[in-house]
Amino acid sequence: MIVRAALLCWLVPLAALAQEAAPPLFNLVTLSAQAEREVANDTLHATLAAEAEGADPAQLADGVNRAMRRALDVARGYGSVKARSGNYQTYPVYDKSRIARWRVRQELRLESADFGAATELIAKLQSILVVAQLSHGVSGEARRQAENSLFEEAIAAFEARVRLARDALKAKGYRIRDLNLSGGGPVPPRPLAMRAMAAEVAAPALEPGSTRIAVTVSGTVQLQ
Repeated sequence: MIVRAALLCWLVPLAALAQEAAPPLFNLVTLSAQAEREVANDTLHATLAAEAEGADPAQLADGVNRAMRRALDVARGYGSVKARSGNYQTYPVYDKSRIARWRVRQELRLESADFGAATELIAKLQSILVVAQLSHGVSGEARRQAENSLFEEAIAAFEARVRLARDALKAKGYRIRDLNLSGGGPVPPRPLAMRAMAAEVAAPALEPGSTRIAVTVSGTVQLQ
């Protein structure tokens, strides 16, 4: 008990000293700045699918599997286009409470920076598969380069706003207490449904366009 009392006698003044040493929080200002630019889309994404519907799920699966194998064989001839299989689904279609038929669907996903080769491949695959979605985007490397450059602009803009606040409030100086950097997430693709069953299909007409990339710098400063 004597030892515990002695420890308490030491801890109480130490806690009081710690509270006295903490700097007071006053003249805090929260600011943010943003920088953005249009970046040319350099990547094409496409989702195609083999679909079948009917009474026999095994027969439907066989047809879908054969179509996907044919599509993958065609895609292998295009080295600049990444091709991979996607979701595979088999599910019943109901009429009221009973199963009326079955539907089988498997996806093929394409990605390429070579728009000419990709659109040529898509045209060939449209005699086998359904084009479910086409979208353009900015590659990860191009996005990182753009964001790094934009962060420099946004930080400079943030500092300019801090100086403006300092001068407006007649402070002698400032200290940055915290700073947060954030970039924009990926832009969701715009779906484009296309269906073609002819043996010869023209390549889709595509305009890559651009994506607006933005970054934000926010933080709190203490005016002095």
